[in-house]
Amino acid sequence: MADATEFDAIVVGSGITGGWSAKELCEAGLKVLMIERGRPIEHQSGYTTETAAPWELPYRGLGDPAQLEREQPVQRKLWQVNEWNQQYFVNDRENPYQTAGAPFTWFRSYQLGGRSLVWGRQSFRWSDYDFGANKADGHGTDWPVRYADMDRWYSHVESFIGVSGTREGLPQLPDGEFQPPIPLNAAETRVKAAVERAFPGRKMIPGRPANLTRKIGDRGPCQYRGICSRGCSYGAYFSTQSSTLPAARATGNLTLLTDTAVESIVFDPTTNRVTGVQTIDANTKARRSFTARMVFVNAGAFNSVALLLRSRSERFVNGLANSSGVLGRYIMDHAVAMAARAIVPGIADRTYYGNRPNNAIIPRFRNIGDDKAPFLRGYAYQGGAVRRGWRRGGDMAGTGDALKDTLGEPGDWVLSLTAFAETLPYAENRITLDKAVDSLGLPQLKIAFDFRENEYAALRDAETEARRMLEAAGARVIASSHQPGAGGTSVHEMGGARMGNDPATSVLNEYNQAHDAPNLFVTDGAAMSSSACQNPSLTYMALTARACANAVSMLKEGRL
Repeated sequence: MADATEFDAIVVGSGITGGWSAKELCEAGLKVLMIERGRPIEHQSGYTTETAAPWELPYRGLGDPAQLEREQPVQRKLWQVNEWNQQYFVNDRENPYQTAGAPFTWFRSYQLGGRSLVWGRQSFRWSDYDFGANKADGHGTDWPVRYADMDRWYSHVESFIGVSGTREGLPQLPDGEFQPPIPLNAAETRVKAAVERAFPGRKMIPGRPANLTRKIGDRGPCQYRGICSRGCSYGAYFSTQSSTLPAARATGNLTLLTDTAVESIVFDPTTNRVTGVQTIDANTKARRSFTARMVFVNAGAFNSVALLLRSRSERFVNGLANSSGVLGRYIMDHAVAMAARAIVPGIADRTYYGNRPNNAIIPRFRNIGDDKAPFLRGYAYQGGAVRRGWRRGGDMAGTGDALKDTLGEPGDWVLSLTAFAETLPYAENRITLDKAVDSLGLPQLKIAFDFRENEYAALRDAETEARRMLEAAGARVIASSHQPGAGGTSVHEMGGARMGNDPATSVLNEYNQAHDAPNLFVTDGAAMSSSACQNPSLTYMALTARACANAVSMLKEGRL
């Protein structure tokens, strides 16, 4: 419990960006209060199921289907949710939301560390193809930053979190500060050679995960256990618990408050500044107020937007910092489809050891350079090849010892390519507040989101090209699709409080600072003005570090 009520800065949320805000501000000498709506989980001791064997769990790792349907009907739709990690995802019954029109699967983690405990860790830089896209084709407001503004901040973040990868010299996917890569396996290497030979300009390369291959400080290298989402006591993957929280605590400047939801941000119209926050204790429902010289909002894209929408006043009747009227609009998520899956022949004598926490990627090649596709922007593939376990057992003919012996041998090499297509920013894709409330009495979110023809056209092309590439590699395609999952499937929701140069069409400026309140910063996914087609988390972190440096400078100069 925080006894003090006055701070230099308040950070709302303790996930990927909240942890970074706390670290950067604390290391700059500020007294910081970080508020997390969920329970505390300490590094190592808090990962209670990390090494549990299947036979030690009541449902052998699958989870109780009746309980999942009753308490987590949305969260269970995420492929990675199981009995080892379901405690890291919200109870949907206690945290309901509404949709308007098409379904939206909103996957959430309310605990110390947020989704940093369960994220996919792919950490890609954006390029000027991405930061310049809105201006180039007229869809969305122009980003107020370009790659040159972000380069040093990407390096700052990568060097701290630890990203493994290969240097490729691709303008659409800039290289970073990389640890040694986690290499491709035999099937991926075979397909890579064939694809790059048959399709000049296309690459298949190792993913770029925030998984250490070399030790950093107290964090050890990855052990290839493949159980990252249970929590990693080695600290081999980046999470708030393993990285930014220890750094913030080491300064002596951090106060941490868990089991506390921020109900609203308080705005003073006489100074045109925010003055602090109003909170609700998640257990007792008691309310408290805290004041600060600045507030960083890092509650996760949609929750950050919801907080601003709840923070109404006479000055901002439609939500804090919303003089533009665009708060809540232009939300995005990648359109995701299983583009193709194929059996790769000719390497039955090859296998691998351990459970690699990574994949293979084919970076964007559409609308790059001289390529002109019949749709805007592009897509990228993520995927990889595996052996054993794929459709083996229940649907195979045979009985007795012969079947058992067959199942004891490796199965086919199967390589899958999942397409992630950029979603354009549409004003009609938006978040509003519903009249219904959640278990804390806060208004539920209503999410209106749908894909349009540009996304469908990109995914149709992605299916066609995936089949062409795999067939060129001599693989036998056994399935393909261009149908996207529901919105939210990629778990890359973003937008709603977008950055921009013009206060009339955006909420935040080039430093993630609210146009309408200079000591209010929003640095998580809510700030995004476009979605690109690569994972956005590294960009969130780089924007956060950049915003913190600017905020500290302004504070010291008396401009906040």
